[in-house]
Amino acid sequence: MLILKATGVTKQFGGLIAVNQFDFELPEGKIISIIGPNGAGKTTFFNCITGFYAIDGGIIEFDGHIINSGEDTSHPIHRRPDQITHLGIARTYQNIRLFSNMTAIENILVGQHRHFKTHWVEAIVRSKRMLQEEAKALEEAITLLNFVGLQGLGDQLASNLPYGAQRRLEIARALASKPKLLLLDEPTAGMNPNETREMTRFIQHLRDELGITILLIEHDMKVVMNISESISVMDFGMKIAEGTPSEIQRNSRVIEAYLGRGAAAQA
Repeated sequence: MLILKATGVTKQFGGLIAVNQFDFELPEGKIISIIGPNGAGKTTFFNCITGFYAIDGGIIEFDGHIINSGEDTSHPIHRRPDQITHLGIARTYQNIRLFSNMTAIENILVGQHRHFKTHWVEAIVRSKRMLQEEAKALEEAITLLNFVGLQGLGDQLASNLPYGAQRRLEIARALASKPKLLLLDEPTAGMNPNETREMTRFIQHLRDELGITILLIEHDMKVVMNISESISVMDFGMKIAEGTPSEIQRNSRVIEAYLGRGAAAQA
């Protein structure tokens, strides 16, 4: 069953076509990667999925809902990022975007916001229902903190955590919204080899333990080849290849996009 489907997605900024007639299918429960040289359109596509950008053409469907469609469609739709989060998509960012002056636990509690049911008036008067919901949210936040391997660090400011721990905290905050689909934008960027290995195992654990679908942008080819069940390759906004890791490693168009025509000819 497909959880995400993009058909003919196009996003243009003035004269620059960042994503060009891009087709993509993501089966439920898989770990799939999108790779490509810098400027290929990968993060722009993520931003289209999560509602940060309205698309100029095509359709993006998630779990049976149209979440973004271009002016070339019969009924253009552009759901807001909060609405898309409500449907079950969460993401992390290439550059970590934690609330640095809040604690680790507070960052995770922010991610739970969409599940809170109490009215703002109940928050002011500290109603019984509000206190119960607050206690449950804190319990779930501690569980998530432990799940990502940050036991005992809940009271630490996010800015004081080591880099690898900040990456895990950002994932914990994304998981707090209880997503069906998790988008990870370069989760191992800036990590040393040991941290990268740990993050690779952790991503696999996420899928296996929680059963969520994961879509990954990553420049570390060792991570991509070890973790992905399928890979889509973008260049200049277009899909130039798709297949298993072994197929992508042998694809001449992919080699050319990364290393140039000479390398592709030698391969």
